[in-house]
Amino acid sequence: MTDRYAVIGNPINHSKSPFIHTHFARQTQQDMRYEALLAPLDGFATAVRGFIEAGGRGMNVTVPFKLEAFELCNERTPRAQAAGAVNTLTFENGYIYGDNTDGAGLIADLVNNQRFELGGRNILLLGAGGAARGVVLPLLHQRPGLLTIANRTAARAAELCNLFQGLGAAVGLGAIRLNACDFSALAGGQFDLVINATSASLSSQALQLPAALYGPDSLAYDMVYGKARTVFMQQALAQGADRVSDGLGMLIEQAAESFQIWRGVRPDTTRILFQMRAAG
Repeated sequence: MTDRYAVIGNPINHSKSPFIHTHFARQTQQDMRYEALLAPLDGFATAVRGFIEAGGRGMNVTVPFKLEAFELCNERTPRAQAAGAVNTLTFENGYIYGDNTDGAGLIADLVNNQRFELGGRNILLLGAGGAARGVVLPLLHQRPGLLTIANRTAARAAELCNLFQGLGAAVGLGAIRLNACDFSALAGGQFDLVINATSASLSSQALQLPAALYGPDSLAYDMVYGKARTVFMQQALAQGADRVSDGLGMLIEQAAESFQIWRGVRPDTTRILFQMRAAG
């Protein structure tokens, strides 16, 4: 019997996950079907349980249900616990297992696709919401020289820093360098990598950032993806970033991580990334 998987969200029609996972299944010769499932804003848990009862094996979770998915799980991985959110559900023997592959997807895209080594680098993470929280610990595992978390409200950035100082020590990262501030306090700083984890690009809004943030050979990375360069990417090039990237590679790499969790095989992401880039 063909195994069933899905991505669940609201809205969901825009999702590229069915295309990506169908490609992975064909490439790895897995007998599975992957669909998109629209859940009512007040009916996430009901929709998940209905999918399980219909024989579903696993789900990806997207906006706005990642926090609800976290609460629904019987068991969560350490990286899901650190992220405080779940984007990958596995259903087995009546249990719901939760994981978060966003951080792994970001690291894989930066290191493997962008060829950007993170060890010892000066990294700036913009935003202190769920998207930022999901990638802090994976970034710290790469042992950057300094990770600065900047947010419109400095207090929220400080909360995130305090949380991950403790988590980092608990997983053996030792003396990790974390800094928190608001956007205005970034003036005079220079960074090798600037990651936009805010939602500003979704509404084509520019962040109020100081000029000259970018050091030599720097990369500006926007977690949002689209057919054209985002406002953040345009702004970064104008302010001296050496190169820019959107988050399409992160989307594909986090999907590959989920696929491996479910099927026990790691798909090759190179061809589909090229295809999706070419399609625009």
